[in-house]
Amino acid sequence: MNIAQIEENLQKLIKSFKKERFIYDFLLAFNLPKSSITRLQAGSLNMSKLPGEVSWKRKVFFKELDTEDLHEVAAKIKERIKHKQRFIITTNYTTLVSIDTKTDEKLDIDLGELPKHFDFFLPLAGMEKTQYRDENPADVKAAEKMAKLYDAISKDNHDDSPKFTHGLNVFLTRLLFCFFAEDTGIFKDNQVTNAIGSQTQADGSDLDSYLEQLFGVLDTQENERGDLPAHLESFPYVNGALFKERFIVPKFSRRSRQVIIDSGEMDWSDINPDIFGSMFQAVIAVDQRNNLGMHYTSVPNIMKVIEPLFLNELHEEFEKAKSNKTKLGQLLQRLHKIKIFDPACGSGNFLIISYKELRRLEMKIFKESGVMPLSGIHLSQFYGIELDDFAHEIAQLALWLAEHQMNVESYKEFGQTNPTLPLGEAGRIIQGNACRVDWEEVCPKKKSDEIYVLGNPPYLGSSMQNYDQKKDIEITFKGFKNYKNLDYIACWFKKGADYISNSNCNFSFVSTNSICQGEQVDLLWPYIFNKDQEIGFVHTSFYWSNSAKHKAAVIVVIIGVRNKCEKQKLIYTNKHIKHAKNINPYLSEGPNITLPRRGDPISQIPPMVYGNKSTDNGQLFLSPVEKEELLLNYPKAARYIKKLVGSIELIRDIEKYCLWIDDERVSEASEIPFIKNRLNLVKEFRLKSKAQSTIDYARYPHRFKQRTYNGTSAIVIPRVSSERRSYIPFGFVDDQTVILDSAQAIYSAEPWILSVVLSRIHNVWVKASSGRLKSDVRYSSALSYNNFPFHNITKQYKEELTQSVFRILEEREKHSEKTLAQMYDPDKMPEGLREAHRQNDLAIERCYRSKLFESDEERLEYLFKLYERMIDEEKNAGTLFAKGKKTRKKKANA
Repeated sequence: MNIAQIEENLQKLIKSFKKERFIYDFLLAFNLPKSSITRLQAGSLNMSKLPGEVSWKRKVFFKELDTEDLHEVAAKIKERIKHKQRFIITTNYTTLVSIDTKTDEKLDIDLGELPKHFDFFLPLAGMEKTQYRDENPADVKAAEKMAKLYDAISKDNHDDSPKFTHGLNVFLTRLLFCFFAEDTGIFKDNQVTNAIGSQTQADGSDLDSYLEQLFGVLDTQENERGDLPAHLESFPYVNGALFKERFIVPKFSRRSRQVIIDSGEMDWSDINPDIFGSMFQAVIAVDQRNNLGMHYTSVPNIMKVIEPLFLNELHEEFEKAKSNKTKLGQLLQRLHKIKIFDPACGSGNFLIISYKELRRLEMKIFKESGVMPLSGIHLSQFYGIELDDFAHEIAQLALWLAEHQMNVESYKEFGQTNPTLPLGEAGRIIQGNACRVDWEEVCPKKKSDEIYVLGNPPYLGSSMQNYDQKKDIEITFKGFKNYKNLDYIACWFKKGADYISNSNCNFSFVSTNSICQGEQVDLLWPYIFNKDQEIGFVHTSFYWSNSAKHKAAVIVVIIGVRNKCEKQKLIYTNKHIKHAKNINPYLSEGPNITLPRRGDPISQIPPMVYGNKSTDNGQLFLSPVEKEELLLNYPKAARYIKKLVGSIELIRDIEKYCLWIDDERVSEASEIPFIKNRLNLVKEFRLKSKAQSTIDYARYPHRFKQRTYNGTSAIVIPRVSSERRSYIPFGFVDDQTVILDSAQAIYSAEPWILSVVLSRIHNVWVKASSGRLKSDVRYSSALSYNNFPFHNITKQYKEELTQSVFRILEEREKHSEKTLAQMYDPDKMPEGLREAHRQNDLAIERCYRSKLFESDEERLEYLFKLYERMIDEEKNAGTLFAKGKKTRKKKANA
């Protein structure tokens, strides 16, 4: 049984609800054997003989109640069950409480919400819950606990004012600290949870006033507290401003109080503060939980940023300094002065991991040098900017927790460490808009300061930005041309370049690869290079994973930028590291060139133009059926019909036609009623347009509004193609075919041109230089085709390429029952076609050099060097032409 069926079954159960059959219908919903449930109902499988109870070995212990506390009863049943029942369920038929005895998870819901929580009971259907192998299960469970607590409190407090929301955010961070503190030796074991359980009413009515008093105690030094009950007096003074501000504590019900107690009973000592980003994702408003602009970054991905940015160098220095106390002392001083700054810090993941790694290196130095092992690395060395209020609060809390964990780690190693309480400053994290805040005001810098700026800013392409984000870009890129075409993350690269200019600072951000593709390269990177900066390292495109419950699935790059220096430059590709002389903005080895939009090809190849745009509301188009009916009734209409091909029509082999009427034949064509009606509809549509140019063109309803068709055969270039394909499936069409504007065209092209654009080396260039539509390649004639560097070749080479492309077309014909989409699926490509393309690739690459290329990276390197050479030749030719023109003018004047 699939999940959808289970959910549907539970929906039916709730709609036709009957108390006496509830538990049996519930079990049937999970496709448990009907015969077994019949026996259970009859009593032979029921191991309990008490009324209102059903006990099925290894499956479920069910108990219906009237007035008793559902949680308390469920907990008692768990203590005494003997037959390994997986689920304990208690209900009063208004509320349902359940415990999963294997995972110790708890469910507390209104009975009507049961279908939404079907996944809790999936083990009944033989579907075990997801095991989080890459993360500590305690981290994931903590995130889900906080989401549940947030929901319960929100249900009890119908107030969404900014003041209340901020107060709730602060309250949750304080509660998180208390849970962590009572499980890690900062407080006594379970001190807070036990106090809530024993000192407050079960209905939650006095919990708010109790917690308000407790938070006040935690912010008051012991000698200033006055007379307090013993259970409050025993709490230590915390400080660190965590409990300083006074906010209204939310109200609680029986359920939300119980959720707090359940959360406190979990062992929080095993959680990692760097998982708090995942907690944040789980805790914020339910309708946003699956659609976040930010993503929690896993530790391995954070290490991909901080290792090449600063950590590897520090470890190398440590290895060189071993056995030299003076150098070890100098390295220690360096660690105590380094600043780490994340201007999109979220809940602090990058700062926390950076802090932990610096502390661990410091411990190695202590061990090697034998100096007093008291840390000189302070949270005040860590800076951040975060727009979201709750994430900002969590970031500060997480840094405190990270400091305590590292103190514990240090104590285990050396037997002494810095005290955790009272808390010190929790990093310099400010709430604000990083695009509008002056970064130097947040993290002041002197020329000699060693500062590393890092993080995972929000991505958001131009079409996904809201008004405020568009305004951020406008402010950041004031004076830039075409800045509206930049992704939102470009703001961080521009501000990062400004911040590190003329200083001992570097920056590295996780980014979508879009800022290294298409027109964004030429819009952004010249600004950075003109500041005398360079790319120091890069992780080329890789799939992103994280520890959030709903994992992000995006392709990213990591780019490190620095002021020019003699240090090595590194390109990380999968598990390989390559040393490069220079890394260009397309993230390959080569000169710092950017490809501008060009109006004509740099190589000796024919021009590529847009297809034909109708702007007619589809009235000039004909389906195969409409075409046949028109010809059946009016055979002379054949002279006004042409085949129509766009990207989809070519790739998926979709048959389509259009009316194509020359100016001198409009009157003649209009004698056919069908055509006359269609032309009238075109005119009406264009007259209703808001664009004046379209209104003006209503005078010519027989024409496509934008026309490039010239009555010759052509190569069709789809404007969008799947990222997965090794080759973009271009095609030939005859002189009676009109190419739509969803594609581009090379008219009157010799066959060898198709060989060139079908090649692997051309596809590698296109993927690097064109933009993307989602993850698909968006082929740009101005960027990719017109800038494509290709040698002038001899007639013999052209003949060889012509034969090569004919072999490809022949192989396509052998599979004429398949579409190009099917033939060019990399997993299903026919072997003959694959081999024909391989031979074509070899032929094309011989046009470049005799030694074949070993990788796509090598192909791209070669192309950029050739492009640079061709640009220089073009400039020199232009200079010579200008000089010659000037000389001729002087002679003429003489």
